[in-house]
Amino acid sequence: MDLGVEGRVALVIGASKGIGYGVAAALAREGAKVAAASRSQERIEAAAERISSEQQAQVRAFAADTGELDSVRALVAEVEQQLGRIEILVTNTGGPPLGSSLDFDDSQWEQAYRDLVLAPLTLIRAVVPGMREAGWGRIVNITSIATREPVPGLVLSNSHRLAAIGLFKTLANEVARDGILFNSVAPGRIATDRIAKFQNKPVEQLMQEPQPDIPVGRLGTIEEMGDVVAFLCSQRASYVNGVNLLVDGGLARSI
Repeated sequence: MDLGVEGRVALVIGASKGIGYGVAAALAREGAKVAAASRSQERIEAAAERISSEQQAQVRAFAADTGELDSVRALVAEVEQQLGRIEILVTNTGGPPLGSSLDFDDSQWEQAYRDLVLAPLTLIRAVVPGMREAGWGRIVNITSIATREPVPGLVLSNSHRLAAIGLFKTLANEVARDGILFNSVAPGRIATDRIAKFQNKPVEQLMQEPQPDIPVGRLGTIEEMGDVVAFLCSQRASYVNGVNLLVDGGLARSI
């Protein structure tokens, strides 16, 4: 299936590893011109070089800290200067730390809000004018299964990701007639460094272990996440707007 994204400029946040890397690789495979962004210049350059080599695609590395809103604004300007108008945006701004709900202080609550709500909003404000002018745009946010069922120990994610869902649903209603579609993807247990850290096991080991509470019986992969997000970023997803799509192998029990 031709997703219709060949030649389109796609900015993917958090693309040096994990889900962001999987998304950047999937979009590159489909022919998009990918701007891969991450906090670490060294890691994002290595990731962009690897994707470029494997996919025979144009992937350029950009360093930016989404916790610093001025850095976010500068990132969009730099990408558009080097690659052209951004037509696809994937906001993947990471996950807050694990901990007891009442142990986080005000600064940690504020940082989580900045990372999960304000940073995506800042990116959206920067790219929507160009998308409106073009009459086409796709914006996808990486959320979490926590937006359907609170995850124990992840109160910062449980709280602020719901705010991001509200933001995206509101924007989906406001700008769809400009040709810009807003969607979210809620991953369950995906084989990434984050879940490996939480479970204190290597990713490779976790992929080999059965997962009896997940109906498909295993963890998801970053490639599977990348394929879903690439579809939502595509011309083929032209009637999908305002959803928060679970990609969890059936783990969530909610309807």
